[in-house]
Amino acid sequence: MHYVIIPGINGSGPGHWQSLWQDDWGQAATRIAPASWDEPDLDDWCAALDRATSRHPTTGVVLVAHSLGCLAAAYWLRQDRPGVRGAFLVAPPDVTGDGFPPEASSFAGPDAAAIQAPGLLVTSDDDPYCTPNASHLLGAGWNVHHVRISSAGHVNTASGHGAWPAGRTLLDTFAAELGLGPEHRAGSRRQGDAP
Repeated sequence: MHYVIIPGINGSGPGHWQSLWQDDWGQAATRIAPASWDEPDLDDWCAALDRATSRHPTTGVVLVAHSLGCLAAAYWLRQDRPGVRGAFLVAPPDVTGDGFPPEASSFAGPDAAAIQAPGLLVTSDDDPYCTPNASHLLGAGWNVHHVRISSAGHVNTASGHGAWPAGRTLLDTFAAELGLGPEHRAGSRRQGDAP
């Protein structure tokens, strides 16, 4: 089992929950590496997803995306991607909203379409980049289970979400629903433990 982390624009800094989880998971996690975090291009980010997931074709992959990374993951998952077990999608932005970054215009074109993997969408009711109605439409378009949390902002460092233990619980529950018990999840086995 391997986690592929897909941050939003500008990447996720060292205090962001994606970075902290990646540190915890060690070699059981990979972060995508597009050509640019600051001037994102959808095709480039999808190519980065191809590279990151192709390294783990037999272990199975769960995508862990935040913000703009959710849009990249959802677009990439319009096609069946063998080996991808699921997608954990947190706080996607509304491409029609006033706060959507103009430098990410290539992400704004495609309409939301059903993804070809099980998905869990987590959104906040006061996200400045996505209204509850817009997040509902994304969840319906992607055909994923949708969990709404209250007063969590953009679910990032600025909104006080460092390690975000409640998010780890949501991810662990989602992984269990995919049939990935504790013995299969990244970071669940310490070095020296029996296989």
